[in-house]
Amino acid sequence: LRAQTAGVKQAIDNSEMAISLMQTGEAALDEVSLSLVRARQLAIHAANEAVNDEMMLEADQQEFDQIVASINRISKNTQYGQKFLLDGSGAGNGVTTGKHLSFVNAGVTGRSSGVYGYDINIKQAATRSTHTGTAALTQQIIDAEEQITVTESGRSVNFRTIAGTNIEQTMNQLSNAMKEAGVNVELVTPKGDSASRNAPQTLTLRHTKYGTDPFFQVSSNTAGLLSKVANVSEKVKNGLDVAGQIAKEGALGKGQVLTGRGGFGSKAEGIAIRYTGENAPPAGQRAGSLTFTQNSLSFHIGSNSNQTTSVSFKSSKAQNLGSGVDNDSGFRSFADVNLMTAPGARDSLDIIDKAINDVAANRGYMGAFQKNTLESNLNYLRNAFEQVTSSESVIRDADMAEEMAKFTRHNIMMDTSTAMLAQANQTPTSILKLLQ
Repeated sequence: LRAQTAGVKQAIDNSEMAISLMQTGEAALDEVSLSLVRARQLAIHAANEAVNDEMMLEADQQEFDQIVASINRISKNTQYGQKFLLDGSGAGNGVTTGKHLSFVNAGVTGRSSGVYGYDINIKQAATRSTHTGTAALTQQIIDAEEQITVTESGRSVNFRTIAGTNIEQTMNQLSNAMKEAGVNVELVTPKGDSASRNAPQTLTLRHTKYGTDPFFQVSSNTAGLLSKVANVSEKVKNGLDVAGQIAKEGALGKGQVLTGRGGFGSKAEGIAIRYTGENAPPAGQRAGSLTFTQNSLSFHIGSNSNQTTSVSFKSSKAQNLGSGVDNDSGFRSFADVNLMTAPGARDSLDIIDKAINDVAANRGYMGAFQKNTLESNLNYLRNAFEQVTSSESVIRDADMAEEMAKFTRHNIMMDTSTAMLAQANQTPTSILKLLQ
């Protein structure tokens, strides 16, 4: 019991230190969140094209660059003792080989792959919800003021053509109208010179996101231009999720991201990669490989062996925030954002929103781990410490009572023997007195 008591006490100390570490990381992420909010404000200001001049945009960009540097500095320098928390060294890290492959993230359960890595096999590439009309857009349809409606995720755009505008202008107007309405649908514009773009064109719309979940609806006044039946909304067929294997194990596809399912003996559980190819590799040919290293932080929070838990601290560097967002400006992450043009500023809003969501998700994960794992375990340990201490005290009290009983019995026997000896010594003395 003494050993168990000491073990529980140390486990309490371990849990309290783990909570302190989590709070340190969360406080740093709070500062990152505030910086991202300011960056979003700058992007909205820079997107106000009509009133901004070059000097104003340069000022916005300079402050934005300072925000990027500040976020990188926080990520690089946040530490608990000698442990760096937000630079990505406390999480699973992976490097992919193969065209169209990239590492996304990993949980705490994925195992390190070793130098040979894990094979990545893609059976099906992700696709997007796409719709192509059967009737071409002509100048006659435009001059008749065609009504086109596109609905996606509760948002709608009602677009009416303007008589006298040519086909290329009309398609640009439709594309801009969908962007301004916030629908995640884009118009696939034809390639070629201006003359060819002003020839009658069939309209192709597609969702900006991949997978089976995103979809949209279309309708048009002219049958076949978008909807098969005039003025009747038509649901567009959903896309497909990526399908394949990681380390020759089953994986769950969602959009372009493939995540290891896990299970007994799994090596790739929680490891996520992205495949951006339009087609799967030929049958029998792998898409590439992933070299993965598990660096999640482990805490020993129990009084016995193997009573551990782990947490993954994802990188909050600017280049790791806001990635994976399709945009016309070619921004790959928050670090690439440029506010010097109005289109770039508008595209940056999607990147910044994704970065804010990335940090919020990381903070939520850390907060849930602290509350549901560390703090609940700490409450249990404190209760266990009281119970073990009480049990030891009861046993010690019982032993003391037994020893006191033995001691009292021994004293009584000693006192009795002394009394009998004293009485025996008095008898000869009494006889001598009688003889005298």
